[in-house]
Amino acid sequence: MQKMAELLGLRDECGEGTLGAPAPAGSCLADNRLNLDVYPDGCRRFLQLFEEQQGELVQVEFLRLSSNDCLLDTALGSLPHLKHLKSLVLKGGHARDEFGSYQHGSLTSLPPDFGNLRCLSHLDLSFNRLSTLPSCILHLPSLRVLMVSHNSLVTLPEDFGSLSKLTFFSAMKNQLKDLPQSIGELSMLQDLNLSENALELLPEEVGNLHNCTELDLSGNRLLSIPDSLANLKSLRRLHLHSNLLVTVPASLASLPNLSRLDLQNNCLRAIPAEIQALPFVHVRGNPLGETEPSPQADTSNTRRLKRLFLASGEGSFTVTSEGCRVVLACGIHFYFPPGAASAPLRIHFRSLTPDPQWVKLRHHDVLLSRVLELQPHGIQFQQEVQIWMPFISPQTPHQHEVVVRTFSGQSWNDLKTRVKQKRKSKKCVAHCCVLHFSWFLVVSRLVQNECKVPAEGTLLFSSVDPNIKVVFPPGVTQEPRSVKLQVLPVSAEEIEEITAHAECRASPLLYLSQDSPVDFLKPVRIQLPLPPGITGLNLDRSRLHILHGDLEGQTWNDITSEVVLEFTHLYAVFEVTHFSWYWLWYTTKTYIGGIAKKVYERLRLYQVNFIALQRKRDPEQVLLQCVPKHKVDPVLKKLQDRYRGPEPSDMVEMFEGEQFFAAFERGINIDMDRPDCVDGRLSFIFYSHLKNMKEIYVTSPVDRKDQAVKGQVSFYRGAVPDSIPEDASRRRKGPDSLWLATLPIKLPQLKPRWDENPSPLYGFSFPPLNLGNAETGYLTQANLLSIARRVGADWQSIGLNLGLTYQQIERIGYNNREDLNKQILDMLFSWAQQNSEDPDCVSKLIRALKESGRQDIADEVEAIVELGRQKYSESIRRLGLEQESSTEDSAIAVIST
Repeated sequence: MQKMAELLGLRDECGEGTLGAPAPAGSCLADNRLNLDVYPDGCRRFLQLFEEQQGELVQVEFLRLSSNDCLLDTALGSLPHLKHLKSLVLKGGHARDEFGSYQHGSLTSLPPDFGNLRCLSHLDLSFNRLSTLPSCILHLPSLRVLMVSHNSLVTLPEDFGSLSKLTFFSAMKNQLKDLPQSIGELSMLQDLNLSENALELLPEEVGNLHNCTELDLSGNRLLSIPDSLANLKSLRRLHLHSNLLVTVPASLASLPNLSRLDLQNNCLRAIPAEIQALPFVHVRGNPLGETEPSPQADTSNTRRLKRLFLASGEGSFTVTSEGCRVVLACGIHFYFPPGAASAPLRIHFRSLTPDPQWVKLRHHDVLLSRVLELQPHGIQFQQEVQIWMPFISPQTPHQHEVVVRTFSGQSWNDLKTRVKQKRKSKKCVAHCCVLHFSWFLVVSRLVQNECKVPAEGTLLFSSVDPNIKVVFPPGVTQEPRSVKLQVLPVSAEEIEEITAHAECRASPLLYLSQDSPVDFLKPVRIQLPLPPGITGLNLDRSRLHILHGDLEGQTWNDITSEVVLEFTHLYAVFEVTHFSWYWLWYTTKTYIGGIAKKVYERLRLYQVNFIALQRKRDPEQVLLQCVPKHKVDPVLKKLQDRYRGPEPSDMVEMFEGEQFFAAFERGINIDMDRPDCVDGRLSFIFYSHLKNMKEIYVTSPVDRKDQAVKGQVSFYRGAVPDSIPEDASRRRKGPDSLWLATLPIKLPQLKPRWDENPSPLYGFSFPPLNLGNAETGYLTQANLLSIARRVGADWQSIGLNLGLTYQQIERIGYNNREDLNKQILDMLFSWAQQNSEDPDCVSKLIRALKESGRQDIADEVEAIVELGRQKYSESIRRLGLEQESSTEDSAIAVIST
């Protein structure tokens, strides 16, 4: 007992806990369910329950713990006492690093007596550090679902086939090199996912999986597949893309239920005619028709590099020592030269929404792309890898230059970048070369000129304005140091508009920086052009001021009296020993520092308008967007065929990377549990060259069968970022400082709809549905009805991509001929009934919608399941895991049959 108390006291040392008083552990226990992975100290609560309420705890059938918990090893020792346990989730991935990447859990093994859990049928050990599959798992006689994705497994046990009741097995994203022959003994297996491993060969026994309906072997190193796969008569979907296949057996064409065969991005130079004739085969990214180069030929000249074309749903590819070219669906290109990778290497990629918390833009930077993450981080390539990233062309090409920026682990650094425009599409791409992978984005920055300053001195001038020069005299430094120069031109019209004073003039803004914290040994001579309209002949020296600004541009000091000023007909020359912002002003105003702060702030602001539009065919779908003023008319023109709504808001001003919120008011609601919802308001980040757009579904508590709802959406500022100048912060204070704009939203009176009346189902009687699991999210019967409303004529394509056969599609069409709505319902619910026990069915639906070109519906489904996950977590925290407020666990569908 004392030992247990000591272990429970480890909570503070682990850095875990919740704000305020922790909830009693007993409140977490609800009937036979115990979900503790939502608590940062879940294992501590479990150990406390085991000590105080052991009699109740051993009756638990559903248990979830986070393997990111530092007390996991201690909690594992108590698990074998839970003899009634049916579902156990010990996943990692509950914690994320500062860049949003999931952190693997600490699980490396299980206790030997874990195999005594005779009732366990669902086990999820994903996102952990397993290098071997614990042997005790093979002694679980009731196990039907096993998930070990995102681990480090190199092989599976030879007697893996002893899991005779297994119906679902996922080991994706491991390091498996081969499979045991006993895998063919899994006679009940229906879904096998071994994607993104290192498999080079498959045993013939794989052909004994007669009940298998989906087999995913994509992202491996397979050169061939056994002919025995033709024995999988139940197989509907076979994924073989992103391998090294040079041949495929023609017998695959004889599989009676096959509805998708993915052979993309392999090394196939020829495909059997029987397979090529299949309407559902995908072969893009293969060197079809090309001849094998002669071994005697100079391969450096004759060999054509393999080209990979990745679809939107794929997130990785394999690079070998032979090199390759890779094209992502988003338009990003890679070139891996031969020898860049010494051994086959799996590359993972993802596109991230820029978060200003860690994507730090400098003043006057403009973000032109999303963030590209490439993994594995830190691996050094033998030769430089080339990357082409598409970006939005900036509006000020003369003053700015485009660069690729990468994160080094400590800070963001700019890479040497070349920019070109594609001939056909006219789109711009930024090209860079790297030796390692990290995070990448494209920005537009002030044109930067730089040089190395030696002890003998040098000269540096601006390419934007060659009249701006910096002279480094001999002896200015002992050790060479790097100096950078940037210039921001400011027109007389801008100065007059901002200051409302016609006699104010200013030179271009000059920014100087160096890589050494030590001031120069001798003064550095700076030449700036006199403000527009001012010459050495009409100069009034009492009105000329040299201003020195700090790095953030928040403080501008008049240093005119501290430097020696010299004048020519066109220039002012002065000397300094340290670097920052320098600005030459000509004015009669006395408090020139405050005026400079105001102008500097306004130069960073963008004038924008808000738009709120509703789909013409579906007014509950609302599009919100923040658009720079000069883009409003083109944007509205593109949207006018599908959307209608009020005129854009009045013009407001925002900073690059500033947060703002949208709140629906006066009888219009959104789901408050959206991931991007903060205190009932949708969160946005403004980037002048990105879309700043969200399309969401709204509801109303008002009964719209009797009346329309006249509501509104209002836009508000977020917290003022630290980098915004003091004057701007002061202006935004006050009773109305946060409000930006309000636009009307009208939901029309409802008309009777086919999905509200059971009559169109004509005898269709479907039991209540709850598809999916806690990992992938859930869909209900109501969700499917909502989805069906938007499917339309694409239902056949969606059905085929869901795995329905041509015969089933034809039968559904014939049985419900002349009624499109019934065809859609029959297709969706037929698939749902067939897959109600599949824990991955929601992901399959999303994938099928994307493959059918219905990204809009796929986005809606992803939003639904994400909201479900968020709501589930919140209900657990809020209500102490009461069973009536929680979503069904992924194991329920499996166990209830």
